[in-house]
Amino acid sequence: MRKCFKEWNAIVESLGMGKQSILIRKYKTNVDKFLLYPTVSYTLKDNYLDAFQKEYRDFAKNNALPKVDKNDVELKYFASVEGVYNLSIRKAVSINDYHIWNKDHIKNYLNDKTGFLWLLRVYELDEPVMGNTKRAAITFAELNKDISLEDSKPVLSNKEFENLKLKLNL
Repeated sequence: MRKCFKEWNAIVESLGMGKQSILIRKYKTNVDKFLLYPTVSYTLKDNYLDAFQKEYRDFAKNNALPKVDKNDVELKYFASVEGVYNLSIRKAVSINDYHIWNKDHIKNYLNDKTGFLWLLRVYELDEPVMGNTKRAAITFAELNKDISLEDSKPVLSNKEFENLKLKLNL
C-alpha cells in the first residue's frame, strides 16, 4: 500500500492505541484503506494542547511528535474505513467518549456546520516502517514506496469494534 492519510501524530497514536476509532471531518471520503501518516504542523501553534480534552493533554503532549529519520517518518498503523456518516454538530459534541479532541475544537473545526464521522477499523503493522510522501499533498498522499499490510493486527477485537458501533448508534 502507498496511499496514506496525513493526521496529527497524537491522533494517529490515539487511533493506534484504541483510544478512538473515529475521525471527524468536514468531508466524506471514497478511499477505503490508507496508512496513517503522522504530521506535526499543529505543534507549531502555542496553544495546540487546547484542542484536546483535559484528560488527554498529557497524552497529546507525549505523542506530539512521531519518530523521524531525515525526511522519513515512522508509520505504524493503517485504517480501513468501515463507514462514513453524516454528523450534526450536536451529535459531534455529544460523542466525547470516543475521541480525544475537546468540544470547542470540534465546533471550531466544523464551523458549526454538519460534518462527517469516519468509522475506522485500525490495524497495527507487523513492524513499523519509515517512509515519506510527496510534499504537495495536504491530506491524502502517496508514499515513496509500497508498505506491506501482511500480518497486521486489528487494534480492537471484533467484539470491541462491534460494541463501539452499537455505542455510537451507527
